[in-house]
Amino acid sequence: MKKIVDYRKLLGVTEAAELQELKSTYRGLMKAWHPDKFQESEESKLEAEEKSKTIIEAYHFLVSIAPETRNQSFAEYTLTTTTSAITDFEYKSQVLKVEFADGNTYEYFDVPKAVYVKLVNADSPGRFARRHIYNEYVYRSISKLVATA
Repeated sequence: MKKIVDYRKLLGVTEAAELQELKSTYRGLMKAWHPDKFQESEESKLEAEEKSKTIIEAYHFLVSIAPETRNQSFAEYTLTTTTSAITDFEYKSQVLKVEFADGNTYEYFDVPKAVYVKLVNADSPGRFARRHIYNEYVYRSISKLVATA
């Protein structure tokens, strides 16, 4: 997904970056782009504010899809995907958002449109998703993001 690639490029990290590397890179960039350092003109201060907002967004997004983050919540994810029914799903720009009966919501990235069409047409969307989506694509929990916001 372009968003993932762009965020990694912005922070200057690779796909294999661990949480500690993300954190130190993020802190370094925030020190460099903190708006308080750009007091010479209103224009440069606004640019720094926008850049710092983008850096914050990139950091939080990459942390949410990091393997370490997913490993920490893998038991809960497995419980949800194996025992809870799908209540709704939405597809937009290769991102599939799936809502479950237990209240959890997950986003799956880089899902081809053909896979989404098969999900829509499947006799059992839950069974199709278990076989072809849940462990095939990078995902993140949306319900945790909403709970912490």
